[in-house]
Amino acid sequence: MFSDPVHILRQTGIIPGMDIADIGAGSGQYSLEAGKLLGLHGRVYAIDIQDDLLRRLKNEAAKNGLYNIEAIQADIEKKLPDISVHLAFMCNVLPHIQNPDAIISEVRRILYPQGRVLVVDWDPAITPMPSKIHKQHIPDMFNDFAIDREIFAGAHHYGFIFKKA
Repeated sequence: MFSDPVHILRQTGIIPGMDIADIGAGSGQYSLEAGKLLGLHGRVYAIDIQDDLLRRLKNEAAKNGLYNIEAIQADIEKKLPDISVHLAFMCNVLPHIQNPDAIISEVRRILYPQGRVLVVDWDPAITPMPSKIHKQHIPDMFNDFAIDREIFAGAHHYGFIFKKA
């Protein structure tokens, strides 16, 4: 029922040397898997508002020898420099944000030209959940990005990869 970060991230084309932002990292499943895919080259910035989740993520990363993950406690503040990441994740996060436009603007600011953003969320058409964003509304939210492709994100999720235009 839950999404499979390994399967999903393999569809993004992560290669060693990339810098990645996991916006709303939560428990860090995507950050940990991205850290493994990057190996010794590249960095994952795991950004979340909940400090306790970030502490657990840092501990889990250390247990797995993943020293390329940097936990950053933040809301939508400008914590990363302009044009500093190749790929950003927004997995199961958009419906929980008060102002999705602000976070999308922040992602646009930190992405390199032609950088990409991965959006994964529960599909309310399949799994009825309150306050979820329907799949058909996501491309409108990222209207100044180009749709790179739709991905298979599991039986209960949808996924898109957008490219910064």
